[in-house]
Amino acid sequence: MSQNPDQRPLSERSVTPGAPWPPIEVFDRLGSTNDEVRAAPSPWRVVVAEQQDAGRGRLGRTWTTTPGTSLAVSVFVPPPASGPSWVPLLAGLAVHRAVAEVAGLETALKWPNDVLVPADGDRKLAGLLCEWTADGVIVGLGINVDTAREDLPLDTATSLRATGAPGVDRAALLSAFLTHLASLLRDDSGPGGSAQAAYVAACSTVGRTVEVHLPGGAVVHGIGTGVDAAGRLTVRDESGTQSVSAGDVVHVRSR
Repeated sequence: MSQNPDQRPLSERSVTPGAPWPPIEVFDRLGSTNDEVRAAPSPWRVVVAEQQDAGRGRLGRTWTTTPGTSLAVSVFVPPPASGPSWVPLLAGLAVHRAVAEVAGLETALKWPNDVLVPADGDRKLAGLLCEWTADGVIVGLGINVDTAREDLPLDTATSLRATGAPGVDRAALLSAFLTHLASLLRDDSGPGGSAQAAYVAACSTVGRTVEVHLPGGAVVHGIGTGVDAAGRLTVRDESGTQSVSAGDVVHVRSR
C-alpha cells in the first residue's frame, strides 16, 4: 500500500521555497527544533524534525509529534519594519494563508498566533513559539496534519485530517508557509501598513468578548478592540482600554 503524500518523509522530497531560504535541514528526530536553531542561528535557517520529543508551546506547554502526521519546523528570521514583537503575529498570518492555499481550509487567528478552525468548534490546528535573540527571532511552528481525532492530545485540538482534509502534502504546506512568511516580513512597512492590517483582519479576537489571563494570575475581562503598533492586544473594559503584551486569551462564547 502506498503512503499518503503527507506521510512520506520530508527528506525524500525537495522543499524549495526559494530565496531568501537556504536548503532546508530535515532531521529524523530532535528534542526541539527551536533548540537546534538556537544552537547555530544563521539568517533564514530552516530546521524540520520528522519526530519531535520535547517541543515547547506557549506558557510552558509541551508539544510532541509522531512521524508523518505533523509538521514541526523552526526558522530564524530578521525582525521586520514593525519590530520583533510583530514576528509572532505575522508568522501566524503566514500559517493562516498557507493552510488556505494548500488545504482549502478557513482558519482564524486567536491573538497572538493560535490558528483555530471555526468550522470545528474553534479547535486549535497550529501553534507557534517565538524566541528572541540579539540578531533575530526563532519561529517555532507545529501543525497537526494527519493526526486522527482520537489521537489528538486534547479535545480542544484538531488536525487537517480531523477537519475533513486528509492527505495534505506536508512538503507543499511547508513551502507555502515559508513563502508567505518571507513575503510578509519583506513587505511589512510598519504601523498602519498592509501587513498589520491583514493580521487584524484575520484575528478573530478583535471584536470578541475575551478573558485574558495575565502572568501573575490577574484576569482582564472585556472586548478585544484591536492590535496596537507594538503588536499588543487592546482590550476595553469598564475602566477603559488597556494593552496586553502577554497572556492566555479565552474567547468567551455567547450564551
